[in-house]
Amino acid sequence: MSWWWSGAIGAAKKKLGEDEGDGSAGTKHESVGLVIGVTGIVGNSLAEILPLSDTPGGPWKVYGVARRPRPAWNITDHPVMYVQCDVSDAGDAQAKLAPLSDVTHVFYAAWIQRPTEAENCEANARMLRNVLAAVVPNCPGLRHVCLVTGRKHYFRLTGLPGETPAHDTPYHEDLPRFETPNFYYDQEDLLFEAAAKSENLSWSVHRPGVIFGFSPLSLMNFVSSLCVYAAICKHEGAPLRYPGNEVVWEGYCDASDADLIAEQQIWASVDPYARNEAFNCSNGDVFKWKHMWNVLAAQFGVEPVGYQGEEKRFSLQEAMKDKAEVWDAIVNENQLAKTRLNEVAQWWYLDLLFNAQGTHLDSMNKSKEHGFLGFRNSVNSFTYWIDKTKVYKIVP
Repeated sequence: MSWWWSGAIGAAKKKLGEDEGDGSAGTKHESVGLVIGVTGIVGNSLAEILPLSDTPGGPWKVYGVARRPRPAWNITDHPVMYVQCDVSDAGDAQAKLAPLSDVTHVFYAAWIQRPTEAENCEANARMLRNVLAAVVPNCPGLRHVCLVTGRKHYFRLTGLPGETPAHDTPYHEDLPRFETPNFYYDQEDLLFEAAAKSENLSWSVHRPGVIFGFSPLSLMNFVSSLCVYAAICKHEGAPLRYPGNEVVWEGYCDASDADLIAEQQIWASVDPYARNEAFNCSNGDVFKWKHMWNVLAAQFGVEPVGYQGEEKRFSLQEAMKDKAEVWDAIVNENQLAKTRLNEVAQWWYLDLLFNAQGTHLDSMNKSKEHGFLGFRNSVNSFTYWIDKTKVYKIVP
């Protein structure tokens, strides 16, 4: 219980001492984790938390897998054995992952975006299939696979903008699937099939909502995108204008802290009562953007301007399309890490979320009933990840 509580109240995380394990020889490891998507927003948290001395199931040896060369920000406080591998390539996955025969737990937190959901289904199923094909037959001690999906599990995906009718909220894990294509369903089926063929392999599925976390390489980094928007407003002497609709401004929202998602996965991977279950994962509280917008503005010293009516709504993707040179100037003037605007800000994602047509909340009852009591204060979570984005010099 103390492990969850320490994270939940925002206590300082324990740091690794010089004598703690980093995958080197001479360390006796109880568990060996393979994090697929280690430079992503959830994988980054797993890479920090798994090697800590008090993490359940430990000491952990950790392999971290990503397609790109290892970024500098992933090295600090990430004592993992980095494996550069494109898991969408079956040959590369076999060559790089099959030799890791000591893996006991897989944490799958990777995804790729394609123009249509049918293409998403093909591409994302292929990636997971390649990982399972490389790891399951070659790791005799493999015990558990965690799969991170998301709240889109509860949506009927029509392929039309703004037309994604969903189940009534709050979403709970036993709601039926829709018949429309959804790559989360395809990934789950692959995982269920692999586990059914193995006597000792269990699984868990984790469904976060909007994630608050850190990763300059994430395709859906909400906090980073907002920080970049605020930094551009500050640089140009402009107010921080809310771009979205009244529904999101006035309605209740929730979020999923990336560390909390990692903690839930680790719990599910070592607790027998959590085996072969799907769990929602949100912070456990709600907030309104009419209040959180002021928090964001205060972090960057800009004037907040809230919802001003439908006639004042605007698209961030349109408003920011010519800001690449502005961002380059901000990076140079503040001696920030060298990034491109399209790497650290996903305007389409902010436009999508701030123009949602309804409230999307889930229930954490199942997770709590099975023994996971972790939570986060969403305001504290938001400011924590903003601070981390500044500390790593992604934004000023």
